[in-house]
Amino acid sequence: MLDIAIIGAGPAGLATALRLHQRGFRPRIYETVAELKPLGVGIDVKVYGTRELDELGLLDAFRAISVDAQESIFFNNHGQEIYAERCGTHMGYLHEQRFVHRGTLQMFLYDTVVERLGADAVVQGARVTGYTQDADRVTLGIRTADGATSEAVHDLVIAADGINSTIRRQMHPESADPKYSGITMWRGTTLMEPFKTGGTILHIGDPRVSSCIVYPIADDFEGSGLTLVNWVVEATRDESVEDWNQLGTVEEILPYYDDCEIDFLDVQEMLRNAREVYLFPLIDHDPLDSWVDGRVVLLGDAAHAMYPRGGNGACQAIVDSRVIAEKLAEGGDPREALAAFEAERLEAVNRIVMANRGEGYEVIRRMVAERTDGKPFDDIEAVLPLAEADAIFSTYHALVGQPRPGHEAGEASGFRSWELVER
Repeated sequence: MLDIAIIGAGPAGLATALRLHQRGFRPRIYETVAELKPLGVGIDVKVYGTRELDELGLLDAFRAISVDAQESIFFNNHGQEIYAERCGTHMGYLHEQRFVHRGTLQMFLYDTVVERLGADAVVQGARVTGYTQDADRVTLGIRTADGATSEAVHDLVIAADGINSTIRRQMHPESADPKYSGITMWRGTTLMEPFKTGGTILHIGDPRVSSCIVYPIADDFEGSGLTLVNWVVEATRDESVEDWNQLGTVEEILPYYDDCEIDFLDVQEMLRNAREVYLFPLIDHDPLDSWVDGRVVLLGDAAHAMYPRGGNGACQAIVDSRVIAEKLAEGGDPREALAAFEAERLEAVNRIVMANRGEGYEVIRRMVAERTDGKPFDDIEAVLPLAEADAIFSTYHALVGQPRPGHEAGEASGFRSWELVER
């Protein structure tokens, strides 16, 4: 049996450990931090991501920590509705789309790894500093928090160590630095009354100026009877891509929503009532032409970090975990298994990385803003016909691996929510 090391105990590394265990392997995870904590904000887990968790036998438990996504609605900067679509099983998919706090998901996966693989499966406080290899083994350099150094030898190494991956930097030093878009994200959470269906994601604003994405990530949070809502605001700002721990305030972004009037949500009040606000530069990596170096492979953000548009970053990493476990379970030379994993995943995921740079389906808000010169419209059908918006969304959903149910037969998937269109 292969002795496999995974670098990084984020959702990607933990999901990979579970998939490998499902195939009969018992990998060991090396994690830099001395104690995992439920950090982060929201993740939109698409239907294909939920399917992966279902195949791991985790669906019921995942439902208990997440929110069922029912509908997705797009608004201009004045609060006028542009487009809407149902989500998950409400659209006709076989699996649900769900919203969850990233830290909650990570700790859920960590607890499952400990339960299934044992407490010693995750070595915390062990920073991997690099690797060397020969034809048969990989040697990892490891440094602990007290400065002590050691080595660990394994048959195979899977680097799921994130967007600032040490292993990517060694494997591709010319492509190690992330690319800053010029846009900053203000990310926060607000405890508030549920809005709309209780499972609605909102996409608001003129993206030429600012965008705001809002969705619930926990019902009855800590027994309060209130919903914990995740929100993200994008806008241009002078930024340093090296600082990932900046605290922000909402004062800079409130004016972007002075004229936004949505009948069921006061955007400015939601922002003002934030529990915390963090600043993140919107960055990704240029796509690589290889993720593999002999017995070492990149996975998840280390391989294909992408803008968080369309909610596909974490989900694509979870798909990576299944595919790599499948390839390794076939036996034979593990280097050939890694090459087969790369051949199946690299081109498809690189297309998503580039599509997200182009805004993905969020482009419809830019189209409306440009066609109306940022002013209110009288009839959205005259600005962005439903059929045109439907075509954009159907193309994007197919690109990321979840083609819309019924689209091939010409059935519309989007709707104007006020028209109460039934499928």
